[in-house]
Amino acid sequence: MFHAPLGNRRAPGPKAREPAAAPAHLPLIPSPRAAGPLRAGRDPFFDNAKYLAIVLVAVAHAWEPVMADSRATRALYLVIYAFHMPAFIVISGYFSRSWHGGPTQLRRLVATVAVPYVVFETVYSLFRRWADDEPGHPISLLDPFYLTWFLAALFIWRLLTPLLRQLRHPLAFALGVAALASATPGIGADLNLQRVLQFLPFFVLGLVLRPDHFRIVRSREARLLAVPLFAGVLGLAYWLAPRIRLDWVYRNASAQELGMPWWSGLVATLVLFGSGVLLTAAFLAWVPRRRTWFTALGLGTICGYLLHGLPLKAAEYGGFFEAQAWTAEPYGLVLLTLAAAAAVTLMCAPPVRKALRTVTEPELRWAFRDPDGSAETGTGAGTGTGTGVDGRVTDPAGSGSARTSR
Repeated sequence: MFHAPLGNRRAPGPKAREPAAAPAHLPLIPSPRAAGPLRAGRDPFFDNAKYLAIVLVAVAHAWEPVMADSRATRALYLVIYAFHMPAFIVISGYFSRSWHGGPTQLRRLVATVAVPYVVFETVYSLFRRWADDEPGHPISLLDPFYLTWFLAALFIWRLLTPLLRQLRHPLAFALGVAALASATPGIGADLNLQRVLQFLPFFVLGLVLRPDHFRIVRSREARLLAVPLFAGVLGLAYWLAPRIRLDWVYRNASAQELGMPWWSGLVATLVLFGSGVLLTAAFLAWVPRRRTWFTALGLGTICGYLLHGLPLKAAEYGGFFEAQAWTAEPYGLVLLTLAAAAAVTLMCAPPVRKALRTVTEPELRWAFRDPDGSAETGTGAGTGTGTGVDGRVTDPAGSGSARTSR
């Protein structure tokens, strides 16, 4: 997820079944039964990518309050922000290729995206009321707060998927929509639509990708090319760090709202998309392809994503960063980096996934009915034929058992 910097602003935050296709069309969210060891048949590559990306998200958020006086940290922050959310969104789109909006998939969408959004939008708003001494802070489900914007965006993108897959040139369409949004002031904060529209091309790119494309970025040649690419981008980011407004990479405002001419938004859309795609490919090129000690943690990235903001917000509201000047020193930035990485790792652990399952993937049998009109009697929101939230294909007979399809 791209998120607004820590502060008082709101969030700035599958085609038919393919055995070769991997795990999750919703990469942040684990399967209902995924609290145990990683199951046989899962491609560890995508779980590794999800875990490494969520670590980058947490680290970048930890840098936000203390990077103002460090050009090098700001440059690293720019590079990370250029690709960590595009990587998540591309993978989300890739595993949405089989999403057609059927009853089972709609139930899963509500259970795994809408419900966590409502719960954590409320949690973060109430937390600010209490920790920041703002009893009048509103709870608005239409105005995503901090990092909840991604769940709202994913809900919208998933609903649009059947339409997008009918277009002859969906990626060109999405780029056109993003460019127009970047040049249209006053779109408003409702559901963070400015950001939803500007990030849409990455989701659509995932929809049009095929397994062969991921095999290319996992090649030895791609890994070798990624090294000079990252080196060059880091050098460019160091030069840009004191000159560029971070709102461009947050994609939460139009060009006019940033004090720039309208056409600069069109240029920025293409530049940011191109750089985001290249850096995402370079990042994926260095993601381990085998199972590692952190592979299983990739199943719990929804927990790490939703929880890591709470300690950061607590530190912000409590004035920790202002009171502890050492956090802006080089050794302080290293300690913050290690602490953020360790904290989000623990938040992705199986016990946390199990504890949060009633929120991140609740069983809503009481809320839904079968297509024939009878009460839902399956094992939860994911029963029946279709793809589960982590890409697993549920039993066509409707028993609710899941089999991996990678």
